[in-house]
Amino acid sequence: MIADEATFARLMIASQAGDRRAYTVLLTEAQLWLERYFRRRVAPAQLDDLVQDVLLALHAKRATWDATRAFLPWLAAIARYRWIDHLRRVYRVSEGALEDQDSAEDSEEEAVLARMSLERLFVHLPQRQCEAIDLVKIKGLSVTEAAERSGQSESLIKVNIHRGLRKLSALVEKAD
Repeated sequence: MIADEATFARLMIASQAGDRRAYTVLLTEAQLWLERYFRRRVAPAQLDDLVQDVLLALHAKRATWDATRAFLPWLAAIARYRWIDHLRRVYRVSEGALEDQDSAEDSEEEAVLARMSLERLFVHLPQRQCEAIDLVKIKGLSVTEAAERSGQSESLIKVNIHRGLRKLSALVEKAD
């Protein structure tokens, strides 16, 4: 059973007065409440750590709770702030992981070599196919934008990309 507001308030008042048993019950009930609170907000693997983090914050901040105010909004505010901190940490870690895999930053030399190899392969293609592949596949333009820039129709851009990539693929396979 998860305690209600009045029970939480009584347990917290007793805990602040030094009742260890009441404090143990308070932490157990708060843990159950927090698990429900976070269940849909974080991944299951992160739930226990976040709940423990909030319980530690509750322990550290227990003297700041005012008995004239409701307990659950106070606990929810702590939980919310810890959840936001958790999201920031997760975001920083995932952002760092993405930066580690960014090959463009790893070596400009590799990019230059790749571009030179591509230029050597483009020599074997008609100019229109090279242009279509460059605009759409390399520069990232849409088919419509590539058609406007090159003067080719959208369907011709698609055909030239398809035929050009097929020919490039055959050239690469032949070279292996």
